[in-house]
Amino acid sequence: MKKVVLIPDSFKGTLSSQQICDILREKVQLHFPGCETVSIPVADGGEGSVDAFLTALGGEKVWETVKNPYFEDMRSFYGLIDNGKTAVVEMASCAGLPLVEDRKDPCRTTTYGVGQLILAAAARGVSKIIVGLGGSSTNDGGCGAAAAVGVKFYNAEGESFIPTGGTTGQIASIDFSGRDKALEGVEFVTMCDIDNPMYGPTGAAHIFGPQKGADPETVLFLDEGIKNLCQVIKKDLGQDLSQLPGGGAAGAMGAGMVAFFGSRLQMGIQTVLDTVGFDQVISDADMIFTGEGKMDSQSLRGKVVIGVAARAKKQNVPVVVIAGGVDDADIGGQAFDVGVTGVFSINRLPQDFSVSRHNSVDNLAYTVDNILRLIKCVSK
Repeated sequence: MKKVVLIPDSFKGTLSSQQICDILREKVQLHFPGCETVSIPVADGGEGSVDAFLTALGGEKVWETVKNPYFEDMRSFYGLIDNGKTAVVEMASCAGLPLVEDRKDPCRTTTYGVGQLILAAAARGVSKIIVGLGGSSTNDGGCGAAAAVGVKFYNAEGESFIPTGGTTGQIASIDFSGRDKALEGVEFVTMCDIDNPMYGPTGAAHIFGPQKGADPETVLFLDEGIKNLCQVIKKDLGQDLSQLPGGGAAGAMGAGMVAFFGSRLQMGIQTVLDTVGFDQVISDADMIFTGEGKMDSQSLRGKVVIGVAARAKKQNVPVVVIAGGVDDADIGGQAFDVGVTGVFSINRLPQDFSVSRHNSVDNLAYTVDNILRLIKCVSK
């Protein structure tokens, strides 16, 4: 082999995408010295997204002082890629769940800092901003981020305020007139891998509220607030987002990105592939290695493995999937139909994940080594 492309998702709870790339690269060089290896670590829009893009494409991490989930000052960052033309913002960097520690309260947390990062990037003159949703501590529908860029929210008494999850029910009107001019002409793409709507039984509050600290009563309260926000957006902005797939992502910030920033929502892997110029990268590749923690029915919904395979199939490039575990009953032959060449599990013994996770590095290295030995033998 003269060129391979490495583009794995992380193995949640065991190995990061970058660690997997490093192990794969080492083994490829061992068996095919001088082989060009292109590493594209993948992040799903949550924590690590900026670093993943910078690793794959180079660029600059820019630090800013912004508000954390509780309106306290903190140092956060965004990435600049594509010669400074594109910025990457991950909301987890200033509105993430780990930042609230033992203060989980989606009624009080805000996305204001995310808006500050977006505005800082826009002020630098970027033409495109990629926003990664994931791992949020918030349920404010992106109102905090919108307020940070000049969008005004008013209650029934005509008083302006910055809505949080607990006060979205008080929004009576939205005024766009003060939205910062720096955002004009900027293309927004939001990485979103779920299809939950803004509100309702499968909406932001009901599905994700409990992990952010909401008890059953609070979930209902938050859900009513987001429903009100949706109605005011329809009234004042002319957009009915009630059935928008992905609108409920990150405390309904998926809908907020559409309403307040004119963004389009796009699967994370498609955003990554487009941004790194994947189709051109693989045009002369002999093999692609991808993978994820568990290959199952969820993998077939257009996430990393299938997204990669579908693109590769158009150019007849073989795709090897290496996974922590494989549920053959779920995936059947569908993965092969869309472009996967072969699927391999790294676990060599029938061990519970609580045990096998500690052997992930050795198991991955062993599996890759064997795959490459076979490829080398066949290619002689």
